[in-house]
Amino acid sequence: MAEHRIGAAAASGGPAAAAAQVPSPARRPVLAALAPVRLRVIVLAVLMTVRISVGVALPALLAAAVDAVLNGTDVHSPAALLAAVLALGGLCEAAAAPLASSTQATGTHRLRMVTVRHLLALGPRTPHGVGESVTQVVQSAPMAAVLPVRATESALALLGSAAALGALWWTNWQAGLTFTLAMPLTALIAQRFMNAAGQAQEDYLTAQSRIADGLVAALAGVRTIRAAGTLATETDRVLGPMPELSAAGRAMWRTQRDVAWRLGLLLPLTDVLVLAVAGLAVARGDLTPAGLLAVTGYLALASGIVDQIDALLGIAQARAGARRLGDVLRHEPPAGGTGAATPEDGAVRLRGVTVRHAGETVLDRLDLDLPAGAAIALVGRTGAGKTVLAGLLGRLTDPDEGEIIIGGVPVRELPLHRLRTLVVHAFERPELYGRTVHEAITFGRPGPGREDVVRAARAAEADRFVRRLPAGYDTPLEETPLSGGERQRLGLARALLRPALVHVLDDATSGLDTATEAEVSRSVTDLLAGRTRLVVAHRAATAARCDLVAWLDCGRIRALGPHARLWADPEYRAVFGPAGATGSPAGPGPLKKDEEERWRVEHR
Repeated sequence: MAEHRIGAAAASGGPAAAAAQVPSPARRPVLAALAPVRLRVIVLAVLMTVRISVGVALPALLAAAVDAVLNGTDVHSPAALLAAVLALGGLCEAAAAPLASSTQATGTHRLRMVTVRHLLALGPRTPHGVGESVTQVVQSAPMAAVLPVRATESALALLGSAAALGALWWTNWQAGLTFTLAMPLTALIAQRFMNAAGQAQEDYLTAQSRIADGLVAALAGVRTIRAAGTLATETDRVLGPMPELSAAGRAMWRTQRDVAWRLGLLLPLTDVLVLAVAGLAVARGDLTPAGLLAVTGYLALASGIVDQIDALLGIAQARAGARRLGDVLRHEPPAGGTGAATPEDGAVRLRGVTVRHAGETVLDRLDLDLPAGAAIALVGRTGAGKTVLAGLLGRLTDPDEGEIIIGGVPVRELPLHRLRTLVVHAFERPELYGRTVHEAITFGRPGPGREDVVRAARAAEADRFVRRLPAGYDTPLEETPLSGGERQRLGLARALLRPALVHVLDDATSGLDTATEAEVSRSVTDLLAGRTRLVVAHRAATAARCDLVAWLDCGRIRALGPHARLWADPEYRAVFGPAGATGSPAGPGPLKKDEEERWRVEHR
């Protein structure tokens, strides 16, 4: 049908060049990820080459058989050859179809695995939201995975059409010239369709990603939304990009409509003109009736150059998917160091550390020393950058400037797998992984036995509620309803189980009541004796139990000293909110001068 006759190959030299038209920054990582399917694509190309060669040979063989019938000569040989060629083409077609499907499936699997690993490796550095990341894995990966197959099919279709056009010239040059003169206009129409469809598809995916991001955020705070009675407002916010999505979809269909009616007029007219010229050649005796049959066959094959609207749209979609996926893959995850040096102890030094985010400076040329084996509370107002600073030690984020040194060794020089054993993090809202509670605690360190797990759980005040579960530590995690505080204690137990030089507790006890937090703090102090601890603290009592307090203000360390001494500063007390602003005591009273000096000597 005329509406299905748009040549992917006609677009700017043909759809064979479709893969090459993907911008280099996006194309390179996608093609690298698809390298394992390269052999399948080569085999597919061989099968398709044979199939297309059969298609080009068929009009000539059919004409020879018809000539034999009309001339009364031996028809068995041409008929047998025609049957053999048809059988070969059928076999190639039967083998190529499942191979193309398996290649696309394998490529999709490969791209999804690469994308998931890459997103996880980027960690908090990823510039993409959760919803957009899911869209990349679910939609962009399978769209980009078809690019090698589609490009190969289109390239060979172009070669086959070009060969058929050459045969058309050879059979009757007037018919070949007529067809050739119509091609530039057809190619121009197809080129415009390729560009417009690709842009519309990319706009469509962008709008989908924004909706997905909004939906993920809304689902995360669904209780707050329902409690606040803002369901309608949040629904409007999530669906805000719907007009853009609709506009992109309408633009895609409008482009297809415009191309369909233009080519719907141009292509039949071209066919009529070519057949009319060939018919006149038969009337003049310049072409035999069998030759006219060959012209008809070659015309159909040559028209295949503009007979692929679905292939053209598929390539435009694949290009859009590859561009978006390439934008993810071109962001390099942090590379671990290759040094073999071993930190001497858990002493931490930060020198000239600067971190910028969204154009704002979060940490500004910050210097900080954490003595080995000491517990240091990191305090500051909300948004001061405490979590950012805490993440620097384990390279959960990297500074834009400056250096972090542990035990005399810069963290950039340490291989990431070694750094993960030297620096352990516990978070305010930990995610738990594993089939059972036991596996959730041993996650990332599967070697420890039950005795070690129980010891860590006791230190985190988690052992008692775990033992009340139906199967204790073997209770399936998905069947274990956990409060925020219980989840926090399991996350803390997971961190305590790992032997490390430095433990970073990022507000890891904020979900506990004051009495339980005090018990946990004492247990943690006993279990982690001799190890450096950086504790992000929001409670004055938590800061009071640490050896030192690092007061973070305006991107720098405003003061470093015992909590009791800093408590005399009203601005320091105000960091802890109304309770601190009243000036009420928090923890032990001020140290005497000789006691403070003795502490400094012991921790120097």
